[in-house]
Amino acid sequence: MPRALITGITGQDGSYLTELLLDKSYEVHGIVRPNSLLEHSNLKHLYHAPAIYNRRLFLHPTSLEDYGAMWRIVTEAEPSEVYHLAGQTHVGLSFELVESTCELSAMGTLRLLELLRDLKVPPRFFHASSSEIFGKPETGPQDENTPFRPITPYGCAKAFATNIVSVYRRTFNLFACNGILYNHESPRRGENFVTQKICLAAAAIKEGRQNDLVLGNTASERDWGDARDYVRGMWLALQHPTPEDFMFATGELHSVQEVIEIAFAAVNLDWRQYVKTDAKLLRPEDPARLVGNPSKATEKLRWTRSTTFKQLMTEMTLAGLKEKH
Repeated sequence: MPRALITGITGQDGSYLTELLLDKSYEVHGIVRPNSLLEHSNLKHLYHAPAIYNRRLFLHPTSLEDYGAMWRIVTEAEPSEVYHLAGQTHVGLSFELVESTCELSAMGTLRLLELLRDLKVPPRFFHASSSEIFGKPETGPQDENTPFRPITPYGCAKAFATNIVSVYRRTFNLFACNGILYNHESPRRGENFVTQKICLAAAAIKEGRQNDLVLGNTASERDWGDARDYVRGMWLALQHPTPEDFMFATGELHSVQEVIEIAFAAVNLDWRQYVKTDAKLLRPEDPARLVGNPSKATEKLRWTRSTTFKQLMTEMTLAGLKEKH
């Protein structure tokens, strides 16, 4: 039975990756914050499954900063694959939490690589990078060779982590991959992300639980895909014969305004009656025209997307309904 270790296992990506690996007969170990409320997390259905929890899924409460605990977990679990997904993942919050963002995303990645380098048989390593490393690129769509030009604290931290993974791959011969992930969503997306904020608001307004929706820049555009497709890409990257970096994206740009229109249409509401804008919600810097070219992943990994943008936003909105309509 192959074994995997996942940091950030309770998040959107971590939970979907756990399900994918369990379906492929892996034994899965996950790092969780000591104060995590697992019964309220994305793993609650697995946490309460006696046939899985503590049989094929093992959760280890610790911090990535605790080198001794991490060393003990890695040496006891002996994973053949490590998926590093943990970090402060909200770009907007990174302006308020600059130091902790860099500590988790940049230094956390470096410490984990150092730990793996000391093992006799280092596992294959996947790092979840981000399109935010490109900031405001001069060319589009971007690919694996596009220069890094981050303009947010989160982007800077991810640029460091992405580069250090490449350094350790070349210098210490680790099987270490970066997956450059463009925005990816699902019904498990955190409520502080704009797509989920919009979809949940449309559902709540439909049911009379909310009166309106206040947003910042609705003209902002992103390359949005399905998180379930992207975690499949993570697994495929570590099955490839050689360690390489891959971009996971849709190659399509969509605006926040499009999310609004699809979400409200899904519940038969006119968005104009409910959506308001507030300049205070604008970011100090907002990346522009981040759209990825996934052709390398398509050609080398045979990776493809399975969901359209409209299908995804509609699913997220309907998932937010508490009553059946």
